[in-house]
Amino acid sequence: MKHFIYLFLIVLSFWRLDVFAQKADLIITNGKITTLADDNEEVQAVAIAGNRIVRTGSNAQVLQLKGRQTKIIDAGGRRVIPGLFDSHLHVIRGGRFYNTELRWDGVTTLKRALEMLKEQARNTPEGQWIRVVGGWNEFQFEEKRLPTIEEINEATGKVPTFILYLYGKAWLNKAGLEKLKINGETPNPAGGLIQKDSEGNPTGLLVAEPNAFILYSTLAKLPELSNNEKINSTIQYMTELNRLGVTAVMDAGGGFQNFPDDYAITDSLNKAGKITVRLPYFLFAQKKGSELNDYTRWTGMVEIDRHTSNGKNEIDYHVSGGGENLVADAADFENFLFPRPELPVSMENNLKAVVSLLVKKRWPFRIHATYNESISRDLDVLEAINKETPFNGLVWFFDHAETVSETNLQRIKALGGGIAIQHRMAYQGELFIQRYGKQAALATPPVKKMLELGLPVGLGTDGTRVASYNPWIALYWITTGKTVGGTQVMARENTLDRKLALQLLTSGGYDLIKEKSKGKIINGYYADLVILDKDYLTVQEEVIKSIVSKLTIVDGKVVYGDETYKAYAPAALPVVPEWSPVKQFGEYQH
Repeated sequence: MKHFIYLFLIVLSFWRLDVFAQKADLIITNGKITTLADDNEEVQAVAIAGNRIVRTGSNAQVLQLKGRQTKIIDAGGRRVIPGLFDSHLHVIRGGRFYNTELRWDGVTTLKRALEMLKEQARNTPEGQWIRVVGGWNEFQFEEKRLPTIEEINEATGKVPTFILYLYGKAWLNKAGLEKLKINGETPNPAGGLIQKDSEGNPTGLLVAEPNAFILYSTLAKLPELSNNEKINSTIQYMTELNRLGVTAVMDAGGGFQNFPDDYAITDSLNKAGKITVRLPYFLFAQKKGSELNDYTRWTGMVEIDRHTSNGKNEIDYHVSGGGENLVADAADFENFLFPRPELPVSMENNLKAVVSLLVKKRWPFRIHATYNESISRDLDVLEAINKETPFNGLVWFFDHAETVSETNLQRIKALGGGIAIQHRMAYQGELFIQRYGKQAALATPPVKKMLELGLPVGLGTDGTRVASYNPWIALYWITTGKTVGGTQVMARENTLDRKLALQLLTSGGYDLIKEKSKGKIINGYYADLVILDKDYLTVQEEVIKSIVSKLTIVDGKVVYGDETYKAYAPAALPVVPEWSPVKQFGEYQH
């Protein structure tokens, strides 16, 4: 026994010497570093070796790990936080189209929005379209109204134009109607309405009635970029996310995002080591009636438990499970312009078949569900499956859950599930109140109750179409209860304090997928962190919306730096094509 103890002490001494001899590749000093450690410790400096955090503490403590090759970055007294993890975003699909889109995210007047249309009309070449694809509403404008089709036609002239409003409706200008050959004889597609005037001619308005297929399918008819342009577009979008402090995303698939074909761009970027956000992604069933066939095929192609990144970096990029759309019958998409959709009686059998397969294959899954009525029926199915094939800790969660009841929250907890919430109410809060009343909106979604019950909860955006991709709007909304238009929708007593909100947009997302080595700035965790331009924890609440990153680190590498830190960051990639609205108007508008 004495010999064993002696040997143990020798090994321990060598281990301690090795730890203390380790030199950092990068050290950040002079920061106000929010670690999100369990003791809520705030430190001054952090050291990174490879892709891991190896020490936090005072400048003096951390600088002990300085070597001849160590880079020292001075935070200048700024707030440093863990990288933001958006648990519901559409990056792979959004990246393919980002450079084609004129985005009104953050634009404060309708006048300016129409000016942007007019400017883009001058830049858009023959054969291309102007497209405004979500991330805005009328309440963010000083005018508090939507554009008219007459204003859209005047601004865009002969350039075909598509403007998406939430997932409720879209406008085609006169040139767009002509390009798509939509006229008075064109029948309404399944699940949509082509609005016509008293003479039977299309007005240009497309209405999601009763679902968004007409909007998805019309958008899918517009011309795409070339392969090289899509690569550039995806890099530009990831860089924009990095500029906002996003270091990781759970990609929720999306309509007209087919696996594996539409993943070729990010596949190639992964192999080249050019992905700059962690990007686990879920597979979204595309065609009503063939969902079980899709998941049978996909579960035969992909082994979830053995995923590895085959790229030149260690950024997460792999299939993580099924959803958010598992079966079309269960989709109760939120469109508060219309009453809650009633799910068909076929939903239960179809959902049970798909989820049973996923559970047997040990595939994590996520389910889109806006309304409590839908969640009740979903849970009936899940509870029945769990009796036949126990979940046994399998990762699964609901997306959205705006009106979920406490009873259903307890049922979710009993099944070991979680909830990914988003800031959709920041963009649709006024519409929700108009339909369901102020009282119903006071705890929509009931995030405090979720946390009181001990459910894992992640915060995200659901960008780019139904809401903006800007995570600071999500943090503004959940800490103030206000919409982008300034309406107090969520009751103040139901909002979260800023540090707790930040946890939901960092480590909370990782709790959903049961990962414990990301989302905090503590020893041994992956090195994803951000130096902010403003102090999120102390600025006035309206300033939260305008916060951006000054420097972003993902997996131990600097992926973005502003003017102050550009010497540490990769050079900005020029935007292509030349006519891209991103080249003309740049980033999220303030």
